[in-house]
Amino acid sequence: MEHWSLAERWNYPDDGYGDCEDYVLLKRRMLMQAGWSREALLITVVRDEYGDGHTNLTVKTDKGEFILDNQTDDILLWSDTRYRFVERQSQADPNVWVSLGNPRGAPITAAIDHRRHRSNFRRARVWPR
Repeated sequence: MEHWSLAERWNYPDDGYGDCEDYVLLKRRMLMQAGWSREALLITVVRDEYGDGHTNLTVKTDKGEFILDNQTDDILLWSDTRYRFVERQSQADPNVWVSLGNPRGAPITAAIDHRRHRSNFRRARVWPR
């Protein structure tokens, strides 16, 4: 509210200020400029240990799925964080958000046949806002 005079706005923190969504956008842009594919960089909505909503970046690699988070310098496997995972961008379409269901279960990956699991997908919102 202090920065944009709006309750919520997703924008790059080009002026050095922003919240978790803004820093996710910046990390994602920088990694894509460094050669990472969009499909490997998924914006993810979580609940922190206090139950508050938070956004971070899931980076899918051949070594696992890692969380880049503006609240820590550590890069952790998603399963080593304290977060409850709510939803994240679909690898196939960044405008589709995938419900992650069981907060500590294995996250949905591109290996799932999306036609058979259409109930796992919902158009919760269009990204970015």
